[in-house]
Formats: sequence, C-alpha cells, structure tokens
Amino acid sequence: MGWEFWSKQLDEEELVVDGGYDEYSTSSSSRAAGMNGSGPTKLVDPLEDPLPGVGTYEDFNTIDWVREKSKDRDRHREITNKSRESTVALLHSVSDAFSGWLLMLLVGLMAGALAGGIDIAAHWMTDLKEGVCLIGFWFNHEHCCWTSNETTFQERDRCPQWKSWAELIAGSAEGPFAYIVNYLMYIFWALLFSFLAVTLVRAFAPYACGSGIPEIKTILSGFIIRGYLGKWTLIIKTITLVLAVSSGLSLGKEGPLVHVACCCANILCHLFTKYRKNEAKRREVLSAAAAVGVSVAFGAPIGGVLFSLEEVSYYFPLKTLWRSFFAALVAAFTLRSINPFGNSRLVLFYVEFHTPWHLVELAPFILLGIFGGLWGALFIKANIAWCRTRKTTRLGHYPVIEVLLVTAVTALIAFPNSYTRMSGAELISELFNDCSLLDSSQLCGYKQPVNTTETGVDNSLADRPAGAGLCTALWQLALALIFKMLITVITFGMKVPSGLFIPSMAVGAIAGRLLGVGMEQLAYYNHDWLIFRGWCSPGADCITPGLYAMVGAAACLGGVTRMTVSLVVIMFELTGGLEYIVPLMAATMTSKWVADAFGREGIYEAHIRLNGYPFLEPKEEFEHSSLAVDVMRPRRGDPALAVLTQDGMTVGEVETLVESTHYSGFPVVVSQESQRLVGFVLQRDLLISIDNARKRQDGIVSASQVVFTEHTPAQPPEAPPPLRLRGIMDLSPFTVTDHTPMDITVDIFRKLGLRQCLVTHNGRNATTSVGCGRESFKFKGLIETVFGVCVGLQQQFLPLFYSFEGIKSK
Repeated sequence: MGWEFWSKQLDEEELVVDGGYDEYSTSSSSRAAGMNGSGPTKLVDPLEDPLPGVGTYEDFNTIDWVREKSKDRDRHREITNKSRESTVALLHSVSDAFSGWLLMLLVGLMAGALAGGIDIAAHWMTDLKEGVCLIGFWFNHEHCCWTSNETTFQERDRCPQWKSWAELIAGSAEGPFAYIVNYLMYIFWALLFSFLAVTLVRAFAPYACGSGIPEIKTILSGFIIRGYLGKWTLIIKTITLVLAVSSGLSLGKEGPLVHVACCCANILCHLFTKYRKNEAKRREVLSAAAAVGVSVAFGAPIGGVLFSLEEVSYYFPLKTLWRSFFAALVAAFTLRSINPFGNSRLVLFYVEFHTPWHLVELAPFILLGIFGGLWGALFIKANIAWCRTRKTTRLGHYPVIEVLLVTAVTALIAFPNSYTRMSGAELISELFNDCSLLDSSQLCGYKQPVNTTETGVDNSLADRPAGAGLCTALWQLALALIFKMLITVITFGMKVPSGLFIPSMAVGAIAGRLLGVGMEQLAYYNHDWLIFRGWCSPGADCITPGLYAMVGAAACLGGVTRMTVSLVVIMFELTGGLEYIVPLMAATMTSKWVADAFGREGIYEAHIRLNGYPFLEPKEEFEHSSLAVDVMRPRRGDPALAVLTQDGMTVGEVETLVESTHYSGFPVVVSQESQRLVGFVLQRDLLISIDNARKRQDGIVSASQVVFTEHTPAQPPEAPPPLRLRGIMDLSPFTVTDHTPMDITVDIFRKLGLRQCLVTHNGRNATTSVGCGRESFKFKGLIETVFGVCVGLQQQFLPLFYSFEGIKSK
C-alpha cells in the first residue's frame, strides 16, 4: 500500500470510521473502452487462467478462512505431487516445509534486536531528563558510574562523571535554585520527547499510536487493516515508543512491543510466497509474533506463548503453538545476548524471594485480588468514558495539544515525588525488592536492631519496626498511588504509543507494598496473636513486603486485562520461584471474578467495541432463543431479491445489478423460478473478471451472456461470445436451514471464520434472509434483510448481541 495514503494527518478514529469499505469500482468510460475489444479472441476462463486481483481482499474487509485454508491445502497437495517427479521439486518441497521455521527464526531475531535497542535507548533518554555523563553523553546514569572509583555506599548513584543539569547550568547540586533548574529541565525534556512522539505519529504513521493489541486481536480474527503492520508503522512506532516512555508519561512499552513484533512478522512474511499470498497462513505467523512480543517485553517465553493463546489469537493450531514457542525462545535468547540492562536479566524488575509464605497470608493476597478487580473495572469504565469523550468532542481534533498538556501535568506533579519521577519499570523494581543489609532505599528505612545478628536468610533482615525513612516512603507511595490511578486513565489512548501493562502493575505493586509493610508491622508488634503464633516468632523474617507488591501487580494487571493463566506464568518467570504460584493464582482469579461482576469485557475488548471493529468475541454468549427464520423475517421497504442465475443474465444485467445494490456478494441460482442454489460469487471477483474480460477477450459487450455452468449453452449465430465465470464461483458455500438456532449460527461464524453463510429451505433458497446487507463499518443500524438467499456477513452478527430489538423483545 502506498505510503502517501497512510501518512495523511488523520486521527486513528477517522481512519477507521470514515475509511469504510471502499467498493471496487470502475468508471463507465473504462468499461466502454473494451466494448469493441482489442485483445485476443481466446475465451477467457478464470478457472484456467487466473486473473490478478481475484481472490484478494479490499481494505477494511474480512477474509474467508475456509477459502484460504482450502487454497493452502491445494497448494500443498500440488507441491507434494510434484516432489515425486524430480529432485528439484523435492528440494522445493523441503524448503517449503522448512520456510515456516526459518520465518520464525527471523521474526525472533528481529524482534529481540529491536526490543534490546528500545530498552537501551529508553533507559538512556529517561536519565537524560536528570543529567548527562561527561565521559560520554551516550551513557546512562548507571553505566556512567560503573567505572568510577569515587562512589560511596550511601550515595552509590553519585559520581563525578555524572552531572545533573543544575551542576552544569548553575554550578551547584544543592539549594533551591538548583532544585528549580532540575525541575524546569525535567519538564523541558518531557515536553520535547512527547512533542516529537506525537508529531511523528501524526505526520508519518497514524496507526503507530496506542497499544496495538485491540487491533492485533481484530486482525488475527480475520479483519484486514492495510498499513497497520507496515514498514512505516514499524519504524515510527519503534522511534516514538522510546520517546513516549522517556517522556515520563504513565505508560509502558510492553503492549506496543507486541505490535512491533507483529509488524516484523508481517514484513518478513513477504519474503515467503506461502505466507505472502495466503491471509490465513499469515495470521498463524502473527499469532506467533504476539508471543514474541510478550517474550521480549517480560523475558517470559512460555508466558508469551500462553498470552498469544489466551488473549489475542483467534485461530491457534498445534503447529502454531510449536512455532510460537521456538520464536519466543529465539527472541529471548537474542535479548539476553544484547543484555540491555547490564544485569544478565531480560527485564529491569527481575527479583528473587527466599522467605516462604504462610497460609494465613492468603487472606491479604485475596484482599489484593479484590482491590485489583475493583481497580480494573473502574479503570475500564473511566478510560472508555474518557476515550469516548475524546472521539465525540473537539478534544479529539487536537491530539498534539492534548499530549503536551497531559505531559506537562504529569511532569509537574511527578517530579517532587521520587516514586513518580522514576520510570515505571524502575518503580516496580524498587517495590518488588526484598530489603537486605546492602539496601539503602527509603523503603528499607527500618530502625536498626540492637543485636546485629538478627538477620534472616541470605542477608535479608528480620522484621523490624518502621523508621523515619520508611514512614516518609509510605506516604509518598500513597500519593503516588492516587496520582497513578488518575493519570493513567487519561494517558492510555492518546496519540502516542502507550502500553498498559507497566502502569497497571505499578498501581498494584504500590498497593501491595503498602499492605505488605502494614502486615509486617502488624506481625512485629503483635507476634503473640493467634494468627501469628507458631510461625512468626520475634526476630524472624516472617513477612516479605516485596512479595505483596508482586501479587498486587498481578492482581491489578489481571483486573484490567482479564488474563489468568498467562499472567501467572509471566509473573512466575519474573520471580523464578515455584513457591509463589499459589498466591499469584489466588489473587489473579479473585481479581478476574470481581472485575467480571462489573462487566465481562477486558480493556482490549472494550476498545475494540469503542472503535467499532468487527470482532466476534469467543467469550461472549448469545442469549437470544431465536431461529434463523426469526431474524430473516422481512420488513417493509426491503429490497427485492438480488441473485444471479447460472446462464440467464447478460454482462449489462449483471453490472446493473451490482451498481444498484451494495452487497459484497451474490448467490447463484439455477433460475429465478427454481431458486435452487448453485454457488456464491463475491462482488469484487465479479467486477474484476468482467473488466479483465473486456480488455483481454474480443467481443465481450454488454449483451454477452454470463455463464456459470460447466458447459457453455448453445448460442445463436449472431450472439456475442459468452463470458464464462464458473472459475470465480464458490461451488460449496456453507449453508444452514432456516430453522437453525441463531446461537448455533453465530458459533459457526466464530469457529469456522466464515465470511458468509447461505440459508436454504427444503434445499431451495429461503424466502427470507438474515442480513445480506451492505458492509458498513459503523455498525450502528439493525441488520438489513432481503428476500431470497441469506448472506450473513461475520461482522453483521455483532448487532445481534447489542441492538437487534426484535429479538430482545421476545
């Protein structure tokens, strides 16, 4: 697709809603140009001579999974048969079988390399807001001080090589003026980064904004959005993701990394004919790429595979499971080789706990699950309301101003609080940390024990009373919790790349750390209570606040996304301990149950609904007890029956029928009288075939007979040559009877991925129909009905859940 089209400065909503289904159209002058015919006299048959464009799909359209899988089986059968004939054909067969694994290798390598570069660049640019390294401006704060011999244990993050902006501008690191200089420079860099991010997205790749996961789910279900996974989207999203994360906005890079990995897969698919020419096969690769994205985001290859299976994939065969696992492995290995954080870990907040948990602690873990579910439900409703306001008011027309205002507010409020000033990943790492003797963090600001031998296992300190440093940290965390909960609602959905994993985990980690410290102090001062007696003696390391932070992070992320199995595995891979799976499972399931009580949609499904994407949610239940005949019942003003006959229509009549209707396809019947079904023809394939025949076949005029039969009927001597179109007709369209329950019909569309389904009565076309209406991308009206054969398009079943008043009233 042309870059010029996608580089228009349009909002994503405008691209989606106003783009519509651009019907294939040809001007009358171009059709008339072929009236006299200037091509060869050969009778064109699309079955024997495939035409370019036939079998392809337009933008904002749905693929036909059945047809795509059938095409792939035919291709594979042909290659297998030819492999027995020659050595060259055998080698071609072997390379074709190996191409899928080679593609997975390339996707893993490319996505892992890009993720490593994004991590390094984001870490450096985040530190750039606070200062610069004198020995090399490309070093971040930590790397700059690695080689310094002048750091102290108490101030290990300070070294002569790293200078804050106040030291460079004012010559002093202390005092009110230095604080103001650092404050202003922090705001300046944040505004600059966010301005560059939103400007690049708006000017070059409008599809690079947002998380990308709702659109990936829609694409994997069979929908086509041209340019969403293109090279310009990949380039701009990679650059702007670094800028957006570095600006200090309450967003993460984990969700957009799934989009980046899918862009890599889509681009690499063009190197292999098998995936370039088959939309269903390409979606198998995209499912594996989604697993790769999570693998490099969290350093969790197994969790990434389960995420793709549980959360985003619509069609996930066993073969895709193996290839997803291989691609996630390659990506994790590539990221580990790059070592972006310099600690031999794949993520910044990797942590290991050593203190076992006790059965009594399940109660606060479940309490964290309840908090996560309530926060998830509240966040979804608030964020969707804000995004709807953005779409329906003038706010949506000024995305640059919106981003700059949110960035300015975020920077102004975040800088005074050290826990909001640091990046989301650093905050989570700080909250997950288990205090030891070597920690100088405020969260470890306990009163020192009189007896220094009171230590736990592996240098972890025993439970102690909270000191002044910890008390200060707790109220700062409480303020940070309120700030994060509010600012994330208006940040997610802006016209910059924005992930939701890190902000959600940060909210849960703060709440968990606060609860964990509270439980720790409760156990310290009341170790003789019944619930602590026997397992929490004085001087023992009973409670691990960092574990509560991890459980809270999982609970909040589960409440927002409704992930369960994949989330537990991701958190397990982050901690490296099997011992904490039960607390994670308890909190995650509790958060899902609580959130589902307020609405079954996760944040991604809610945004799919908000943007009007045609997505049949597999988890949604069809509650109406109606039959196809109930939905098919016609109303006044319905158009007349629109069908093609197999040998009784001329080219002019077919073109008139196409131009007077807006249907995506037409059933082919024996005759207007018998109405016996022969097949189904897509409007796009029909128009392309007619236009090509006018150019390539001599004598094709408006009076030429259109023939869908196997043998051409006898023609009068003076009649123009007929146009044979049997090759573009689907001879085995999926059909149901008019008494098929609608819940079964919807399941058929979900599980088979059908694009249309014909309804018959006693072997004939039904006298009424289910939807055969125009393909509208706004989905705001009722399903249109026509007399005759029913064609129910996948996206037209969406209103059955929400707006078909005739069924709901029963």
